[in-house]
Amino acid sequence: MNALRYALLVLHFVGLAAILGPALDQLKADTKRITMAMVWGARAQLVTGLGLVALAEIRASQEDFEVDHVKIAVKLLVALAIVGIAEATRKRENPVTPFWIVTGLTVVNIVVAVAWR
Repeated sequence: MNALRYALLVLHFVGLAAILGPALDQLKADTKRITMAMVWGARAQLVTGLGLVALAEIRASQEDFEVDHVKIAVKLLVALAIVGIAEATRKRENPVTPFWIVTGLTVVNIVVAVAWR
């Protein structure tokens, strides 16, 4: 079970890198857009995040451990917004506003993951 958890966690980080890498690469570019790497990264973040929550629920049922459902709900809503915006605007020529929203929400999701205890 630990191996699966670590595999999902690594894939979750790969999804994060797939969103933030192209975003950071485009900071100085004149035209900013949602790349397919960002879209696939958002999809990966959502799927692996759900898998990590499922494993946490299994662990919670076996041990004296509680999952913070409010934190999970907030992260899920932010992740759904990221995926939805990325999917809806991926074919636009110059989606500057959606680019910044996706990048900003990704950073928000990181802050929620790290700072919310």
